Amino acid sequence: MAELTVAPYAPSLIESMRSVGYSLESAIADLIDNSISASAKKISIRYSPHEAPYVAILDDGFGMKPDELTKAMRHGSRNPWDVRAVNDLGRFGLGLKTASLSQCRKLTVISLKDGELSARCWDLDLIAERENWILYVPEAEEIERYPLVSDLLRQGRGTVILWEQLDRLVAGEPNLHRALAEKMDLVREHLALVFHRYLAGEPGLSKIEIRLNENQVAPFDPFLSWHSAIQPLQEEPIIIENHTVLVKPYILPHISKLSPDELRQAGGEEGLRRNQGFYIYRNHRLIIWGTWFRLTRQAELSKLARVKVDIPNTLDHLWTLDIKKSAAHPPDEVRQNLRRIVDKIVGTSRRVYTFRGRATKSDRLIHSWSRIEGRDGISYVVNREHPVIGAFMEKLDVGGRRMLELLLDTVERTFPSDALYADMASDRPRYFEDENLMEKFRDLALCLLSTAESIDGGRERILSSLASLDPFCQYPDITASIIKELKGAD
Repeated sequence: MAELTVAPYAPSLIESMRSVGYSLESAIADLIDNSISASAKKISIRYSPHEAPYVAILDDGFGMKPDELTKAMRHGSRNPWDVRAVNDLGRFGLGLKTASLSQCRKLTVISLKDGELSARCWDLDLIAERENWILYVPEAEEIERYPLVSDLLRQGRGTVILWEQLDRLVAGEPNLHRALAEKMDLVREHLALVFHRYLAGEPGLSKIEIRLNENQVAPFDPFLSWHSAIQPLQEEPIIIENHTVLVKPYILPHISKLSPDELRQAGGEEGLRRNQGFYIYRNHRLIIWGTWFRLTRQAELSKLARVKVDIPNTLDHLWTLDIKKSAAHPPDEVRQNLRRIVDKIVGTSRRVYTFRGRATKSDRLIHSWSRIEGRDGISYVVNREHPVIGAFMEKLDVGGRRMLELLLDTVERTFPSDALYADMASDRPRYFEDENLMEKFRDLALCLLSTAESIDGGRERILSSLASLDPFCQYPDITASIIKELKGAD
């Protein structure tokens, strides 16, 4: 049987690979993966729109010697089936080249290891001219003139990735300076999210620093885990082929508990809805987010649910990870477990919305409204056992109580549910407070106390339970102040 070795036509293949689908932000994130795999702690991204525009990335990783650099510049430099280190963020050995050449026509990598400085360059115009895989080797004098090389020499080790001839970035841009600045703003937001666990220095993870034109990138935590009203649920392990997938759900705070700045950080009302779902991390690096993998649909009442899923790189073959590391699909065994978890957490998210940021399962709270499930659907009724309603009832005669019942029935039957749903789905802020809130709450507390004066110990019971009573429980600071004031008056 005859065999032939058929090498791909270099100019055609390399131009085709430029269209894999990288955005600027995903391309830069792919390069930072390499820096993290090289144990870098500081990563600097620089760009210049002037004269000869460039984008460069400098890291302080362990660097590469000439032979190592040549291997790294080869397309498909690693076998995807090779066993990788637990902190290795690579996969196919294509990211450095495909990510870079998706944005530029000239890629140069300069590396310093053990005092030895070397560089290699892919120039698409040279490849087209020679019709072959020509890897250019710059001379020492040329290397020293490249941007950031002086910084590389000062730090003593590391790597510089240099993009020149930015044809994809400058195409059709009348103002390159403004266009590049706007695109780099998107890069900053993307890196802040994708590498937030590295940037924050999560326990057990080496902290890294990323700077964009000398401005430090701050981590963005999509779970708002720093917020006091966040509801982290039980973490669950899923064992696949003797490897562990960790699943930890979170229920974000209701928007009424978020300040305008916190709501903006969470992506606004639209961002909350759009970004619900699973957040898949491969070796702590976010690769895909804002999807339920068709296990449930995105809905208004589940928008507070987000699920962190940690997968090791040893299960890449099961998650069908793509070249850009921006898409992954869970295997059937994982999907079955995720479906069970989804049903539980989506229900919790809905309960949070039922009573403005509080789970209804808490028996310690006395709500103003009751949610009634019947055969014909769901209805909301005023809680007749609420102490405020009871106090008012006691002051009325039979006719007055009848009129109050008719009034409450009218309020319940005309509850503007459609308008409320539309408002909850909009980005417009909703305000329930007013300037006289303290005074109104004090009057309400005094009204309750007046009904308990004839009951032995009634005043103390009212004051001790006030913080668990709607609407006092929604404003703990105001309630605490009123309780302190009224106790001092005894």
